[in-house]
Amino acid sequence: MTKESWDQKLSEASEAGKIVLANFSATWCGPCRMIAPFFSELSEKYLSLMFLVVDVDELTDFSSSWDIKATPTFFFLKNGQQIDKLVGANKPELQKKIIAVVESAEPSPCDL
Repeated sequence: MTKESWDQKLSEASEAGKIVLANFSATWCGPCRMIAPFFSELSEKYLSLMFLVVDVDELTDFSSSWDIKATPTFFFLKNGQQIDKLVGANKPELQKKIIAVVESAEPSPCDL
């Protein structure tokens, strides 16, 4: 992924009202490789989110601007703004955060 494609995807997500889940990872990172298939499964299950993967080695400066201290780091973004974050390959916690974000994005019966 390039910085340009990142900007384009974020803009598409904003227009579609989608929350972005960005996975900052590295090819040499064992935990990143371990959680990658799970991240892929989640992307097929939660179609209301936009799943992006950023290789911190390919986009070093860009990743630095996000203050990545460890990989994988997952950011939840709404309209380009961070609403949540998870550091580490913690499958149950990642799934829990996704469910919370998806539920918070859905209108509640009170809103209808």
